[in-house]
Amino acid sequence: MNLVSIRLITADIDRLVEFYERVTIATALRPTPDFAEITTAAGTLAIGSERTVALFTPGSARPAANHSAIIEFLVDDVDAEYARLTAIVTDFVNEPTTMPWGNRSLLFRDPDGNLVNFFTPVTAAAIAKFTR
Repeated sequence: MNLVSIRLITADIDRLVEFYERVTIATALRPTPDFAEITTAAGTLAIGSERTVALFTPGSARPAANHSAIIEFLVDDVDAEYARLTAIVTDFVNEPTTMPWGNRSLLFRDPDGNLVNFFTPVTAAAIAKFTR
């Protein structure tokens, strides 16, 4: 089994897709007006409009209601990303901070309030974990 994507449901797909295109410096694939994907080497961030929820079960997902998940991106230099993101992000949770598990992390919120973590491993153990 492989985890291949995380999907966000949003009431404003154009706004959220534009935000993630800017922060990831990637172009989203938009096969329909209600669905987009930003693909990285490790997986895909999918973004669906709230209209897509009815295809599953109406009411099974709600836009802008996440308070438990953090979307994480491994970056080369979290401090450089922080400097770049100050022109894009309006809601930083913290500045780059070295965590006890060895990653230097930057937390911010996307326009729907979802937490996003850009991180760079900085200790030997953390670097080894991500350079296999």
